[in-house]
Amino acid sequence: MSAARTLSGPLYHFSEEPRIGVFVPHRAFSRREDEEPLVWAIDEWHSFMYFFPRDCPRILVWPLASSSEDDRVRFMGETPARAVATIAAGWLERLGSTTVYRYELPAVSFEDLNDAGMHVSRGTIKPVDCEAIRDLPRALSDAGVELRSVESLWPLHDALLEATLHYSMIRMRNAAPR
Repeated sequence: MSAARTLSGPLYHFSEEPRIGVFVPHRAFSRREDEEPLVWAIDEWHSFMYFFPRDCPRILVWPLASSSEDDRVRFMGETPARAVATIAAGWLERLGSTTVYRYELPAVSFEDLNDAGMHVSRGTIKPVDCEAIRDLPRALSDAGVELRSVESLWPLHDALLEATLHYSMIRMRNAAPR
């Protein structure tokens, strides 16, 4: 893990659970068995990646300084959005009906992983605040993120593997089979 650094804003944890009083370190489902239990948080800029039902497979894309203009146009088009979020059309109804709770966490005990806004803590954390986000499509729009839907995420998944944009593919294990 990288050394801790001063954060410029709040950290958040997102959940569909409305009353979490304390976050206890645990081993994430997607992590190796030999990895230590952690509490995970995300910085404010990247928090849009969690404006989704927990199990919703999604692909998020945004340009980097090193991204080619061809890739930006190919994957983002002419959108003025800072990022594009793509989900399978079958998830649109659930996206529109799910409430997600954004827990603000004290940044003091977190380490920056230098990976898409992710931070971790080895200690038990009490949230500072909790806000219900009831309109997830609106939250994405307000964050400057364009929401798109497709029948299958796999063609986008495969095309992005060679792209110069940043991409995050979350919960792809829940995507419909190829």
